[in-house]
Amino acid sequence: MTADPTTRNTAVGRPVVETAHGPVRGVDDGTVQAWKAIRYAAAPVGDLRWRAPQPPQPWSEPADAGRVGPVCPQPTDPRIPIDLGAPQGEDFLSLNVWAPSGTRAGDAKPVMVWVHGGAYILGAASQPLYHGAALAAGGDVVVVTVNYRLGALGFLELVTLGADPERFATNVGLRDVVAALQWVRDNIAGFGGDPDRVTLFGESAGGGVVTALLGSPAAAGLFHAAIAQSSPATSSYDTGRARRVATRFLDVLGIGSGELDRLAALPIATIVAASRTVFDEVPVNTPGTLAFAPIVDGDFLPDYPVALARQGRTHPVPLIIGTNKNEAALFRYMKSPLMPVTPESVRAMFAEIAAEQPTVRLPSASDLDGTYRGRKKVRGMGVSSDLGFRMPSIWFADGHRAVAPVYLYRFDFATPVLRLMRLHAAHATELPYVWGNLVAGRKDPTFALGGRKAGQAVSERLRTRWVNFAAHGTPTGGAGDPEWHPYDAERRPTLVIDKEDSVVDDLDAEVRRAWGDDVLSFR
Repeated sequence: MTADPTTRNTAVGRPVVETAHGPVRGVDDGTVQAWKAIRYAAAPVGDLRWRAPQPPQPWSEPADAGRVGPVCPQPTDPRIPIDLGAPQGEDFLSLNVWAPSGTRAGDAKPVMVWVHGGAYILGAASQPLYHGAALAAGGDVVVVTVNYRLGALGFLELVTLGADPERFATNVGLRDVVAALQWVRDNIAGFGGDPDRVTLFGESAGGGVVTALLGSPAAAGLFHAAIAQSSPATSSYDTGRARRVATRFLDVLGIGSGELDRLAALPIATIVAASRTVFDEVPVNTPGTLAFAPIVDGDFLPDYPVALARQGRTHPVPLIIGTNKNEAALFRYMKSPLMPVTPESVRAMFAEIAAEQPTVRLPSASDLDGTYRGRKKVRGMGVSSDLGFRMPSIWFADGHRAVAPVYLYRFDFATPVLRLMRLHAAHATELPYVWGNLVAGRKDPTFALGGRKAGQAVSERLRTRWVNFAAHGTPTGGAGDPEWHPYDAERRPTLVIDKEDSVVDDLDAEVRRAWGDDVLSFR
């Protein structure tokens, strides 16, 4: 059902939009209009906890959409001090919309739909980092941020243990994002957006959602361009690995595979605690892997995303894809086992891959020595960054460019503080620049030693390219910015985003020679 695309103001600064499920009343501060915590699906409680997303109950009176709503229940980690922007709660399948003030129904502005990261277990659409005012108003676009099920709620595959697939659907977190995209298709015109110009973009696990949905038949036609920032594109697993995780999850709860009916009634805190236990165990036991991630179920996700791209089976939409220069530095700083960075953990990761995939060609010691020069720990971080993020992005780009234009980038910019902390352009450091939210609060140290002026310029250039891509399908820059050509087999041009941007041909030649063209699917 498509909503009647009308917007009406019942009071100054409180725009009301009719949606397919009922009217919502937002706020207008003179720069942007915002509607927050709009339900796109029913609360996943009780029998709906692991079902595919269901429509919310319709309403007739304008729902207050002036503030963010609950976020997906999740564990807290002192090493990752995320400001979720809202309390946790079970009625969290909602989204937030920003549009420039003055936008009206039928304006048909480009739409950018954001999927947050967090290793498929953390994060929220309401994080202050993802406040959409600067991106929407500065780029004259409509911005949507989406909550989806995380951890065991979104990626626990109980079907692998014989569960009823209706009550325990596969890839529930991905299905939530598809439901949100369907909501955008049916309703965004009323907020001034163009349902035929939707760009799906995300970072880290959110980037993994993007590359997965590029190969999912269920997402066909729901977005028309895509941006995958630091996508762990090869961190999708088979049903055997998913079965082992599900078995362990039930062991932690003390529930047998024949007692799955008990799960719907368990307190959410119990589910979250078990999620945390399994999430922490898996990368210790199998380095370089996640407990909760998309799986190849043969239906919603018919094959591994990189394999689908290399088979020419991804949706033919333009794609920006890339990574940060020093991805693994964040995981070293946090002392997180999610990415192995020590020589011992890297060797363990290679042994695990070799045991599971004996036909895959792994780099030899001489390959690694030639490519990752320097101290052993630095080499370990380089190997992890390239295995976890850089090479999967290149493999995906090499496949997807056969069906649509692909633009490859690397984010290199780092402030003096980040360089002093040895983080440099670590994982997720590009996010403030994408969103134009460069300072997260009075205690944000990012620019304590300078670099603010350069950072603002980086943000302006990056947002210009992202917005132009959403509007026209090509990531053109401003006057004087280098021309960014599509990725091809001859030149392999890569945009390097730094204090001054540049386009470098075959930036990754040495790394590609070390890793070759074999795709590590993590089967």
